[in-house]
Amino acid sequence: MQQQKTLIAAAIAAMDKAYAPYSKFHVGAAILAADGKIHSGCNVENAAYPVGNCAEASAISAMVLAGQSKILAIAVAGAGDELCTPCGGCRQRIREFAEPETPILICDTKGLRYTTTLAELLPLSFGPDNLS
Repeated sequence: MQQQKTLIAAAIAAMDKAYAPYSKFHVGAAILAADGKIHSGCNVENAAYPVGNCAEASAISAMVLAGQSKILAIAVAGAGDELCTPCGGCRQRIREFAEPETPILICDTKGLRYTTTLAELLPLSFGPDNLS
């Protein structure tokens, strides 16, 4: 339970680091990797909109840079009335490093709002197992 709180706090803290001058929509993500360490990321926008980075993609890059390749859980934090869930592309990115039952914690600035799994967000997913 403490590890989940730490993961959520890291995702919320990452929101403050987002570079979002165009949308003003700050998103943070934090990954619990197999080694027990947390890797955070934030969204990074670009004036040429399609080339920005999502928070989840940034956190995955940080995890891989640290030599890890397995997501045990991920927290995603964004403000607003609606849940800030990973976009379709990030769901597939998460699938590359996570199992279908991996917990996805959806948060806002106050904390946890919703818990789901990768399988619920990306049913019948295509992943590394499909290529073996």
